[in-house]
Amino acid sequence: MSVIETRLAELGATLPDAPAPAANYVPFVQTGNLVHVSGQISAGADGMIKGKLGDDLDAEAGAAAAKACAVSLLAQLKVACGGDIDRLVRVVKLVGFVNSTPDFVDQPKVINGASDFMVAALGDKGRHARSAVSAASLPFGVAVEIEGIFEIA
Repeated sequence: MSVIETRLAELGATLPDAPAPAANYVPFVQTGNLVHVSGQISAGADGMIKGKLGDDLDAEAGAAAAKACAVSLLAQLKVACGGDIDRLVRVVKLVGFVNSTPDFVDQPKVINGASDFMVAALGDKGRHARSAVSAASLPFGVAVEIEGIFEIA
């Protein structure tokens, strides 16, 4: 087991099989030493995490959904690294979309679920630039979608 996967296990997380694209796009693109991972929707072992922040979900539930997106991002990254996720040099940037009502203003607290998880799992390699924005709707009614840029060796 890799160093990163050992740390994930210590945190109670395991990488699932990387989700397949749901439309006409690829799950990631590598250019040079950067891997751009397509948006990963909030989903866990029980299926998609759906809902609208500020309506039927609070920021804490949204943060858990964002953490699920982070796990999927790392699963895609592992595939991009040919199975050796320890090739990760650092998380460069995350862009988070939060399915929220017009008056919901805690998008950063929601995306902290992914950011905090990346730092807990990866240490300084997990520190990244970030955007956290509201969306009127997301695919399949999911609560959160996050895309990421990663540097690999």
